[in-house]
Amino acid sequence: MATFIIVFGLGVLISVLGVINMTGNISSLHWYHRQRVTEGNRKAFGKLVGFGTLIIGLAMIVFGVLFLLFEQTQLKILLIIGVVELITSILVGIVISFYVIKKYNGSIF
Repeated sequence: MATFIIVFGLGVLISVLGVINMTGNISSLHWYHRQRVTEGNRKAFGKLVGFGTLIIGLAMIVFGVLFLLFEQTQLKILLIIGVVELITSILVGIVISFYVIKKYNGSIF
């Protein structure tokens, strides 16, 4: 149960940050990225980076629920599906975020 609470809570926190970024508020991002994005691109940048972050957060919430179901039923398929879903979604979210950062900043670093 503790694992569910931690993963689910972290997923909610990351999802909230993603939604905040999607509104154009990019204050949660590193200062370097905030500084290099022009004012005109800030909304699009925040929306896309927030979308990538939201994907990761929602994936953690789904994984937390699947892990809780696994603990209750001991069906290993739930754990396998959850791990595959989590890894795939994290990779997709990171690729989206890195692509957007590279597009609007010129580089990731």
